[in-house]
Amino acid sequence: MRNRITTRGRVAVALLATTLLAAGCAGADGGEEESGNGTLSKEEIYTAGVVGTSGDEGEPKAGGTLTLADYSEARSLDPTKTIPNGAAGGNALAAVYDVLMRYDQPSNSFEPWLAKSLTTEDDITWTLELREDVAFSDGTPLDAAAVVGSIGYYMKNAGYNTLLLATNIKDMRPDGNTKVVFTLNRPWITFPNMLASGPGMVMAPAAYRGGPEKFTPIGAGPFVMDEYKPAEELVLSANPDYWNGKPSLDEVRFVWLGSDDDRLSSLTDGTVDVANIRAPQTLEKARTDGFAGIMAPSGLGGLYWLNNREGRAASDVRVRQAINYAIDPEVVAERVNGGAGLPGRNIYSPSAPYFSEVETADFDAAKAKSLLAEAKADGYDGKLTYIGQSDQASQTQAVTVEAMLEAVGFEVQTDLLRNIADQTQRIYVTHDYDIAVSAMSVPDEDPYSRLATNLNSQSPQNPSGYADPEMDRLIAELQGASGDEATDLLKQINELWQETVPGVAMGAGAFFVPWNDDVHGITSTSETLLLLGGAWKG
Repeated sequence: MRNRITTRGRVAVALLATTLLAAGCAGADGGEEESGNGTLSKEEIYTAGVVGTSGDEGEPKAGGTLTLADYSEARSLDPTKTIPNGAAGGNALAAVYDVLMRYDQPSNSFEPWLAKSLTTEDDITWTLELREDVAFSDGTPLDAAAVVGSIGYYMKNAGYNTLLLATNIKDMRPDGNTKVVFTLNRPWITFPNMLASGPGMVMAPAAYRGGPEKFTPIGAGPFVMDEYKPAEELVLSANPDYWNGKPSLDEVRFVWLGSDDDRLSSLTDGTVDVANIRAPQTLEKARTDGFAGIMAPSGLGGLYWLNNREGRAASDVRVRQAINYAIDPEVVAERVNGGAGLPGRNIYSPSAPYFSEVETADFDAAKAKSLLAEAKADGYDGKLTYIGQSDQASQTQAVTVEAMLEAVGFEVQTDLLRNIADQTQRIYVTHDYDIAVSAMSVPDEDPYSRLATNLNSQSPQNPSGYADPEMDRLIAELQGASGDEATDLLKQINELWQETVPGVAMGAGAFFVPWNDDVHGITSTSETLLLLGGAWKG
């Protein structure tokens, strides 16, 4: 039996298997939507976990290629050179490296995966015990020294969530060959989530021996690197010595199509086997069309980041507030998504156990005009650069938002990009934007890590440059909080967001990974990452 780190009773973990998104959030017609499998309400569409049915599973069959139309291309299999989550190409990385721990939605817990167990008595000292005889694909052992070396490389090269690791891990050391002891500076209730996502993707020592410039993707995952054609496809072949048994599939092929509509169309006609979808209208169509898959609801499934950095328009809080008041989430949802989705200003998903109503900074054109006039009186020229995607829905979104902003006095230049990877580069690396279409995807299972990474003033992955000492304090206190204390802190964070506007909250959302009827065995972990080692095709 696998050991589990369970956080029942703690606010960090949602009851994902049984909790639905808010009742009464209807579709465009205000009611239910028809599908070939019957009628699905909005709540049923956004049910968390595995949804729908894939027909009779039967016994796993060996062979074949699984083609996944992923949301974005990783562009590098070095986990420090991308954001290793399901939205930024992390599924390919998880296939190569696997993860030490796994977040299990049905049991609402973190369970060992590559590891044998993870235990703690005080949420400060955590002992990770490894499975014996697990090897990397180059034949070298996955032992305690390899885990410490991999996490050390990840932190040294500023992998995603490095700030959280660096400021919290007081000591990390091997205890023999099969144990790693982590000593933290303070209690961290959701520490297992780090080992269930990017930092828990263990790289072989040979992978990074030559440094980032000579990195070679060598892991202990179910698949190994085969062929990569940038912007076209990435092919991974089965690792016959995978610790959890040789994969049934011969290979996994990742492709990156132009839009969510393209991904769903390719799934429907059988060109691909699995798709990764986020756009509300497409997501809801996939569900009402009867596709089975994995649904992962989140807060801030849609938002516009505002560049708070010095020299940018939104460094002035009045400009941020004016932009926020100028944009109506309901109108955007109606014009762009036909009313699909869950538009609103609350930064958490209604599925979250810590969700509460707060006074939100809703659409108000008069307030927007007044605040913008104040900023212009102090020298602001009223200009904004908006970045988004170039597909038809994104173009409609850009035109809609541009019209709303210009109606209150802004002058907007739109820059529509070719793909998600380019957009990620502009937001997270070069910071070249004023307002950017994005998402924070605050997960029900671990809001702390997402909030700390995106809103802490010292975080290298803070996309907006937002810096507020009160926000830093609240997030720091959240790290070790549970129960009512955590719920209260999360409410205060929500209220401070409404006042200081790091970005424009547009509503809760979800990632949906649908598959065709002959696909079986796909599971997931946190950060909307897929685990493909047990996948097979009938």
